[in-house]
Amino acid sequence: MRKLSVLAVAVFFGLAITATQVFAEDNWHQLSVSAAKSSSLGLEKLNPDINFYMKGQSHSSVIRKFGEYKSNKRSNGFGKSAQQACDRAFISALMSFQDRALKEGGNAVIDIYSITKDQKFESAEEYSCLKGGFVTNVALMGTVATIAE
Repeated sequence: MRKLSVLAVAVFFGLAITATQVFAEDNWHQLSVSAAKSSSLGLEKLNPDINFYMKGQSHSSVIRKFGEYKSNKRSNGFGKSAQQACDRAFISALMSFQDRALKEGGNAVIDIYSITKDQKFESAEEYSCLKGGFVTNVALMGTVATIAE
């Protein structure tokens, strides 16, 4: 009977710890764009023929703009650090832009900024990410364009 009580207490505390992670509030993070793009995932998934420029970052002259688009991507954040989960969602968002640029005939996405839960975050070096217990979210706006090479 004593072993059963000890087991019940252990299970209870295990569930309590898991529940606090599951119901944890969303936390905002501002993370490095260059670190995400140069990560193994970024190097594997991003096409080097499409260039990405955050708002405020200098780029060649614009030849043609194809429009502004939104990319809202989520990743599984459970058991991952904020850096890992956010970078995965960020790279996924860039991949969506990449597909749009290829479809439209552009070679770049310019003036990229974060817009999560209607909060705009503009930075030439960082992106904004919202990480909860299970779900991590990165939402970006950017303009697909052809720029001079």
